[in-house]
Amino acid sequence: MPINLLLKCHDVETTKSFYKEILDFTVKDSANNTCTVEKGGGTIIFTSEDLWSGYPKCTGTIYFYIDNVESYYESIKDKAIVKWPLQETSYGTLEFGVKDYDEYTLAFAKRI
Repeated sequence: MPINLLLKCHDVETTKSFYKEILDFTVKDSANNTCTVEKGGGTIIFTSEDLWSGYPKCTGTIYFYIDNVESYYESIKDKAIVKWPLQETSYGTLEFGVKDYDEYTLAFAKRI
């Protein structure tokens, strides 16, 4: 079952640009000052509407499982803020992590 996230962002236009230009996501405008970003079947909807008090924040990591993680890492590593480089983990993935404009941590992985 796919999961879709709705997250707060500082600025929808900046978020759209980051996800499209830096991370090569599919980016679409959504209703009421929101945008939808998609990669590998994972979807995040961002809004700058005041649905929640405070600044954008997430204390976890958002994982996207993709088949071509090695080539994807090579294509974005010099454009994004890399939180950890491409590496094999003890829990059976090849993955890397980046930080987005609102400081959300995103990981891109494939099972090995």
